[in-house]
Amino acid sequence: MSVLKKILIANRGEIAVRIIRACKLQDITSVAVYSTADKQAMHVAMADESVCIGGPNPEDSYLNQQALIAAAQITHADAIHPGYGFLSENADFAKLCEEQNIKFIGPSSHVISIMGEKAAARETMIKAGVPVIPGTETDFLDEADAKKAALEIGYPVMLKASAGGGGKGMRVIESEKEFDTQFELAQAEAKAAFGDGHMYLEKFLAHPRHIEVQVAADQFGNAIAIGERDCSLQQRHQKVIEEAPASTLDEQTRQEMYDVSVKAAEDINYEGLGTMEFLFDGPGKFYFMEMNTRVQVEHPITELTADVDLVDLQIKIAQGEPIPFAEIDRHNFALECRINAKTAGKIDALHLPAGHGIRTDSALYQGYFVPANYDSMIAKVISYGSDRETAIKQMEAALDKTVIGGIKTNLDFLIQVIQEPDYRINHTDIGWLDKLAN
Repeated sequence: MSVLKKILIANRGEIAVRIIRACKLQDITSVAVYSTADKQAMHVAMADESVCIGGPNPEDSYLNQQALIAAAQITHADAIHPGYGFLSENADFAKLCEEQNIKFIGPSSHVISIMGEKAAARETMIKAGVPVIPGTETDFLDEADAKKAALEIGYPVMLKASAGGGGKGMRVIESEKEFDTQFELAQAEAKAAFGDGHMYLEKFLAHPRHIEVQVAADQFGNAIAIGERDCSLQQRHQKVIEEAPASTLDEQTRQEMYDVSVKAAEDINYEGLGTMEFLFDGPGKFYFMEMNTRVQVEHPITELTADVDLVDLQIKIAQGEPIPFAEIDRHNFALECRINAKTAGKIDALHLPAGHGIRTDSALYQGYFVPANYDSMIAKVISYGSDRETAIKQMEAALDKTVIGGIKTNLDFLIQVIQEPDYRINHTDIGWLDKLAN
């Protein structure tokens, strides 16, 4: 076992704050990195040490691999926690950490590389016995080759970027006549987001739900499914509200999802936290989408239904500790709403909800200036209770009490969503929120 003494957090915002708190629990020194736009950020004030790594644009700071390595070296950090987004699923960065003898808190660069390439991930999952959506076995740079493959699969098809996720470079293509335009737009978006224009295709399912299984695996070959989440409420492929557990799942399908997720993690010698994402199309019908090789934004709802501190577990696994449990006692129902900023600006009034059945994860404070350079999510409000109805009522009250002044947010939209009759009876799918927003 290798005890970590100092961890550099290669991220910002609420996830950086979350990781710093986990470090404090284990008496590990934390190092914050920050751009010039984040000099006054909460994670900088909370960390034991801090290092400025560049200008406000992500490529000059949080995506600058050499600057991050240099910051780790000058502060004598023995590990880097990438959080989510930025370089968290970048195999080259993980490999650079390995070469510099800095522990990357996550799976190996080899595993990240396999699971980050959609075509390679599909092939790996097929070998592990995981059901996959019909799609292409290779990816494409050339539009003509992709168009030919789309005809073989049959319209409608889902076009996706091979090198990333989060809805970037993703398009539903309904017919051949719109293929050229949609391919060009999606590929341009993929190149801008990930620096890679490789694309791949899947058969598009009309009304599925998006279910993900949280797994953890240690260095001793132990893997476990900690729980599942329903992440179907998405706007333009970006998650807005998540729930745990997935209440529309039948018990047999839930167990099948757990079993194949654990087997896949074991087959690829996975280490750390990971999330297997599936499309669920009815009892017994689920299909692998991708594996996220990092902690997820929505990890709190699993923590509250499984009584597991996932970030603490992630760090302990990185230190060579075995997973300390073989079974999970899952209970409660938890719900997460993502509050997004629609404008940059100074927070001139702030009240974030708290109290029984409520948790808020954020890096906001009154007087903080929300920059325009980064992801728009500024807070996560999480409610929990004995059942779904209780959690929803808790959330409704919590959002009603939330005040974020000085900028525009999606707070009113979130309140509208949870009051919708179809949402209250769980009659939704991955396309429902886009229809509601339009």
